Amino acid sequence: MAKRTNRHSPAGGLPLAVNRKARRQYRVLERFEAGIELLGTEVKSIRGGKIQLRDSYVAFRDHEAWLVDAHISAYSHGNRENHELERPRRLLLNRREIDRLFGRTRDRGLTVVPLSVYLKANRIKVELALAEGRKLHDKRQRERERTLDREASEVFRGRRRMRSGPSGQRKPGEHRP
Repeated sequence: MAKRTNRHSPAGGLPLAVNRKARRQYRVLERFEAGIELLGTEVKSIRGGKIQLRDSYVAFRDHEAWLVDAHISAYSHGNRENHELERPRRLLLNRREIDRLFGRTRDRGLTVVPLSVYLKANRIKVELALAEGRKLHDKRQRERERTLDREASEVFRGRRRMRSGPSGQRKPGEHRP
């Protein structure tokens, strides 16, 4: 069986959660992969796809990186010892990576946001992005460009269909330009 791939997962596997809002609100400058420290019931919930990254971000405290506001739903077969839904979770990065990210966010006003959560060799990983916030006019300009590209491709495809018939040959009475 062929391995399923998705453009949002650097490991090539299917992501468990994707933060689509982050790609619209931020311009991604660099990407990083980080492990995440989880409890057992959190792992079970994430494997079931019960995680939301919509409003989450990375905060730096005491020389550590923390994933804040990521919502992991309660495990359905968990007991009273189930995890808190929106607790801060420690990210597992090298000291050098943490110092570099912290320095870039402090000096240049950038932010670190999670893009996706995925499985890699049976471990749950988080794809992080060092990102710059988009302005409202940037978002509008991007939408305009995408609309123009889409319209141009539709015109091009329509013209290609009109020229040739279903077998790729010219229609009767049609002359070459």
